[in-house]
Amino acid sequence: MNYYKEKVLHYTESLNKTNKKFNSISLLRLLSIFSFLFLMFYYIKTDKILYLISALLFFIGFIFLMRIHSRLSFQKQFLTALLKINANEISFLKREKLPFENGIEFNDFHHPYTYDLDIFGDHSLFQNLNRTATFTGKKTLANQLLKLNSNESILENQEAVKELASKIDWRQEFLALAVVSHDSKESYESLMHWKSFKKESLSKALNIISIVLPALFFGFLAAYFITSKTILLSYLTYAFIGNLIVFGSVSKRIQSEIAKADNIDKIIKQYSLLVKKIELEKFESKKLIELQQQLVFKNTSASSHLKQLSELFSRMDTVSNLVTAVLFNGSFLFNLHVLKALLNWKEQHADQLEKWIDVIGEFEMLNSLANLAYNNSDFVFPEINSEYKTGFKNLSHPLLNPVSRVGNDTHFYPQSFMILTGSNMSGKSTFLRSLGINMVLGGVGSVVCASEANIHPLPVLVSMRLSDSLADSESYFFAEIKRLKQIMDALEEKPAFVLLDEILRGTNSDDKRNGTIEVVKKVIAKNAIGAIATHDIEVCLTTNEYPEILTNQCFEVEIKDNDLHFDYKLRNGICKNKSATFLMQKMGVI
Repeated sequence: MNYYKEKVLHYTESLNKTNKKFNSISLLRLLSIFSFLFLMFYYIKTDKILYLISALLFFIGFIFLMRIHSRLSFQKQFLTALLKINANEISFLKREKLPFENGIEFNDFHHPYTYDLDIFGDHSLFQNLNRTATFTGKKTLANQLLKLNSNESILENQEAVKELASKIDWRQEFLALAVVSHDSKESYESLMHWKSFKKESLSKALNIISIVLPALFFGFLAAYFITSKTILLSYLTYAFIGNLIVFGSVSKRIQSEIAKADNIDKIIKQYSLLVKKIELEKFESKKLIELQQQLVFKNTSASSHLKQLSELFSRMDTVSNLVTAVLFNGSFLFNLHVLKALLNWKEQHADQLEKWIDVIGEFEMLNSLANLAYNNSDFVFPEINSEYKTGFKNLSHPLLNPVSRVGNDTHFYPQSFMILTGSNMSGKSTFLRSLGINMVLGGVGSVVCASEANIHPLPVLVSMRLSDSLADSESYFFAEIKRLKQIMDALEEKPAFVLLDEILRGTNSDDKRNGTIEVVKKVIAKNAIGAIATHDIEVCLTTNEYPEILTNQCFEVEIKDNDLHFDYKLRNGICKNKSATFLMQKMGVI
């Protein structure tokens, strides 16, 4: 946290200095334009060349100040973003607020674990991880949490995350550039629509006319200045009108080409700055180098190609201004030439555009995982194996307060499946979620909340938190049966890490107990690894039939000084103590 506090002080000071410069330049810019107008007035009045020269100098100064003003304006936004990034990290680490998007739009009740493990939504894993600011970054992070990577990809991600964790200044500057872009889903989809929007290319005749008519216009204009023949003004007018007629014939095509492209030039410019940030950095890990290498096309950097596209869209904005559209297109068919350049850019680069933006998303995703590693120096990267061995030392839930969370040692070898017992509030569900969340994190190449970890990455299948679906006219019990069927079908294809919490709650006790035992037998027959939490002691007796596969573990509760005491420590064996009767008696329920 000390780093973030130092950066807040540093960026506050830098922002104050920039604001002073910005205000000074704004004042000078205003004075220069007033001086220009004042001197032009006196030039017209007195016809003295000194006033004209002075006016031109002030106008040149105004243009120069405009450039400085624009640069300072961007610097203000950049420093403001950096200041907010560090302030947000301080608030986050103090557990005052979660100022990050929660990704609720990616939640899927039918996914094997996202809803059960709180992957998306308020106070979710995604919200705690998320350090993205572009739509593609947010989407890439979400997609990463929805799938299991290959062992090779996991190790490559681990290496990349380790490297980025140490590049905190670079990560923050990259995020600040993304914040300044004000990217959105709509902007991203507009660009992808433009990329894939295909129409017939411009005809050869139109290409010839786009050169001939402007050439005639400027030819007549030059001839008039040379000869001063008034007849040439008529020809000049005809050429001007001819250009406007041609422009009118292609205006619909121009509008269709830039449809839904408001401010798209600014977004693309920021994409180019993000890409350039990647291009200029020196990386050592295999994945980061490979991503960086994807940003070269036709011996030119992707940032240069994107900057060119941004400039073309910016030039095309003139079509919406009536005065400039008439003047520029009447004289030299400006927007038609921009359209030709846009179509040419699309033809040559469209296939690369999405790939370049995807690289930005990959870096934002990896930066988010690197930020988790940096903020939690006690977390570890799990060792990866292919022997179906999974174990953790001091395992806990990464979203719990580090001051109060309790870690547990657990392993799934030689026994591969755990029957977990314990009274309500003893920590069973939290422990199952800790297992699931850390398996998900381990499967994407992130650090996990443990002091040691060795995992065989597996698909995670969970049945913990289901709800009635009124929209689907579906009861809780039927939703649970469907989830169990989904788990069994997935296990037919390959082994998985399975977590079950008090299944079959919608039926009578005998049916629930017998059904639970049969489910346990079936999942271990399909080589599943994992755990099931239950209150039925008889389910625990199943370990007698499968001692080499099943193990009993429990969370106990103690009654001290007429109060319940939970230590949340995992123990071997079956839970013995009960808390429900004591608690109801204490509260006067019975």
